[in-house]
Amino acid sequence: MNAVVTAGSQGGLPAQTGTRRAAKRVLPGFNITLGFTLLYLSLIVLIPLSALLLKTFTLTWDQFMAAVTSPRVVASYQLTFGAAFLAASVNAVFGLLLAWVLVRYSFPGKKIIDALVDLPFALPTAVAGISLTALLAGNGWIGSLLEPHGIQLAFNRNGVVIALIFVGLPFVVRTVQPVLEDAEKELEEAATCLGATRWQTFRYVIFPTIGPALLTGFAMAFARGVGEYGSVIFIAGNMPMLSEITPLIIIGKLEQYDYAGATAVATVMLLASFLMLLVINALQAWQRKRGGD
Repeated sequence: MNAVVTAGSQGGLPAQTGTRRAAKRVLPGFNITLGFTLLYLSLIVLIPLSALLLKTFTLTWDQFMAAVTSPRVVASYQLTFGAAFLAASVNAVFGLLLAWVLVRYSFPGKKIIDALVDLPFALPTAVAGISLTALLAGNGWIGSLLEPHGIQLAFNRNGVVIALIFVGLPFVVRTVQPVLEDAEKELEEAATCLGATRWQTFRYVIFPTIGPALLTGFAMAFARGVGEYGSVIFIAGNMPMLSEITPLIIIGKLEQYDYAGATAVATVMLLASFLMLLVINALQAWQRKRGGD
């Protein structure tokens, strides 16, 4: 009996040891993969951002504040963040409507429209800016019709907002669309059977479901608008204090060899991007939590 127990216990030890080793090998080559990941992340992200901060640290606090709070730079902040917020707000409304139509209705050409939503992702931003300028300028197809009525959409702040709406729309549509596809239509039908109006059904049944996704899409469109450059410079007019965006300020300082001033303004934009990243991650975590509930 003791021999059997001893043999059984000895036979069990290798099995347990093998199980533990197998558990450790769930991710083969983890150490090497992690090392390559950290190396790649350092080369692409961490080292350039560190160089940006180190160059900014060559300025004194007074010099830094003078660089980032000059009237021209502050005016570019107001235009960049204001236009990005306005464009993201417009996209939140019309992006929701577009996602709703693509999910809930069937009509000829639906697949073509669905594919066109991703066009701003694939189209070079410079091409987008040139195309919008050709359409909205005073001699363009649309601008020539509106300018006699005193409506100018190009070479001013209106052009900045329009360009940011164009590049930010897919973020809202592609964020809301899968949530709408997974939404339970039975809840809407139950609300209708209980006498709820269309507005009440949307407010109390649909919007709580898509709200986190809509906020996430809004935040992503806003973040894209803050950093957009290529599509804006062609249609903005780039007038100092009027239609000059912050990325253009940074490019101008680099062309003047004011590297420290350029990195100071870029640091402010970097901090704003980090804040937006935190907001997006928090919204996505909230969305996953609500989906789990």
